[in-house]
Amino acid sequence: MAARRSRAAIRLCATVVLLDVVFCKGFVEDLDESFKDNRKDDIWLVDFYAPWCGHCKKLEPIWNEVGLEMKSIGSPVKVGKMDATSYSSIASEFGVRGYPTIKLLKGDLAYNYRGPRTKDDIIEFAHRVSGALIRPLPSQQMFEHVQKRHRVFFVYIGGESPLKEKYIDAASELIVYTYFFSAPEEVVPEVVLKI
Repeated sequence: MAARRSRAAIRLCATVVLLDVVFCKGFVEDLDESFKDNRKDDIWLVDFYAPWCGHCKKLEPIWNEVGLEMKSIGSPVKVGKMDATSYSSIASEFGVRGYPTIKLLKGDLAYNYRGPRTKDDIIEFAHRVSGALIRPLPSQQMFEHVQKRHRVFFVYIGGESPLKEKYIDAASELIVYTYFFSAPEEVVPEVVLKI
């Protein structure tokens, strides 16, 4: 009797795991040659992989979880994967030189992900890079919230100037690593202004 229950429990667990894998895969789109022409209207997080690559195989279940979570939170970022060996010309155009390569594609821009291959780190990257390049801090409470949430971030304080243009240029290159904000002087705590 106990053996029957154990076998039934194992079959049930195997079915749940199989359904979970199938369900998660449904949120990651398999991309083909049409992707190059159709991608510009959306923001895409893409895993360029090779079917024979061990690191790619290890990333696959994590990538499926990323797709599921991005869909479940209502993110505007679409998650896809492309066999870079089958579509090598497209992978080459995006600068793919190794596998797996993760990129966030936003309009004409392509941002490389170089962090840890964990669900949370990849999702954080996607949120940071898919959002506004420079995020406004309209209140001191928002400034304090950002200060508590991020170890490293940059804030531009002031109005329009050539320096702000340089700040925007720096943000466009470095957004893959951290957040960039702007704030009026009255929002920034006095102690920060004295630095």
